[in-house]
Amino acid sequence: MSAPPPAGPDALERRLGVFDAVLIGLGAMVGAGIFAALGPAAAAAGSGLLPGLAVAAVVAYCNATSSARLAARHPASGGTYVYGRERLGEFWGYLAGWGFVVGKTASCAAMALTAGTYLWPARAHAAAVAAVVALTALNYAGVQKAARLTRAIVAAVLAVLAAVVVACLTGPGAEAARWAVGADAGPLGILRAAGLLFFAFAGYARIATLGEEVRDPGRTIPRAVPTALGIALVVYAVVALAVLAVLGPDRLAGAAAPLVEAVRAAGVPGLAPVVRAGAAVAALGSLLALILGVSRTTLAMARDRHLPHALAAVHPRYRVPHRAELAVGAVVAVLAATTDLRGAIGFSSFGAIAYYAVANAAALTLTPEEGRPPRVLPVVGVAGCLVLAFTLPAASVLAGAAVLALGAGLYGVRRLPARS
Repeated sequence: MSAPPPAGPDALERRLGVFDAVLIGLGAMVGAGIFAALGPAAAAAGSGLLPGLAVAAVVAYCNATSSARLAARHPASGGTYVYGRERLGEFWGYLAGWGFVVGKTASCAAMALTAGTYLWPARAHAAAVAAVVALTALNYAGVQKAARLTRAIVAAVLAVLAAVVVACLTGPGAEAARWAVGADAGPLGILRAAGLLFFAFAGYARIATLGEEVRDPGRTIPRAVPTALGIALVVYAVVALAVLAVLGPDRLAGAAAPLVEAVRAAGVPGLAPVVRAGAAVAALGSLLALILGVSRTTLAMARDRHLPHALAAVHPRYRVPHRAELAVGAVVAVLAATTDLRGAIGFSSFGAIAYYAVANAAALTLTPEEGRPPRVLPVVGVAGCLVLAFTLPAASVLAGAAVLALGAGLYGVRRLPARS
């Protein structure tokens, strides 16, 4: 039997409906990745970019289905940390949570600096810290305020992306022949592109991580997760088709800012500043979703004393894990002020793969009465995670394995007094 979410003063408040849950997922998925991921994916896959997107979508769908069914059964903060703990044992939940918190904290700092670079290139670190402070303060004031800001962010980003699609597909240089898959599209390149694009889709997990703040989770989460993922997939596919139509895979692979390059190639250079502004807003949306996810997993781990128990406190008025949010915000702000992690967070990708592999393995333990998905989905999810792990650069695999090994070692050390 699953452990019920805490009640009374230690519980978060269920304030999010289907609409807000979908938007929070979209804010994480249709974030900065859509403005940056297409170029590296095209560099990996060449003309196989669209098949790479399809592979990423399949793996993401399997993982999302597993996560949604588990979240409906275990509607508490923490996402896969909770599912692994309840379905596979304490260690597996801990390992998933550890990889998520460490990896995504680094991702928060990287995304903050990305936003800072867009907002104030000459003072990127200062702008990054200001963004972290502002979003942490917003989260502190309640999850509904974060949801309201996410609505505005998603609306603005979708409007910019719609303008890009229209400009590209109606421009004189658009050619459908550039969508064709050529001989340069090898299986390894397609898988590498799928790995890059998969992580752009992974934001649906924010919905599950906020399971304790969702109203009627047994109904809301299974509806919100696939809805958000489906919308994100359509957006990525349409934008990829539009950009490919004007740039082609070779030019797309060499573009530092693919969407900016695309609107210029489409003959609408005046749209470029709008696209850059959209990228800045999208980066802030991704950062907001990341902080929400890390703070809720921190709360869950602190409740079980895998992290300092003081971080498990819930604000009596705002009903948020205020100490966890402040701690995460402080760490991210220090990292954003002092380092540039944008090129050194491959271990975050490896940790995310381990996180979703645990979620799929946990979903296999569900019974039909508990809403188990068709077995093929979690099986394909686990296999997909393993395949994508092998497409990561060796340095990322080694760094990720080292982070997980460190977490396992700390877990073992903490357990020693209990065994003696």
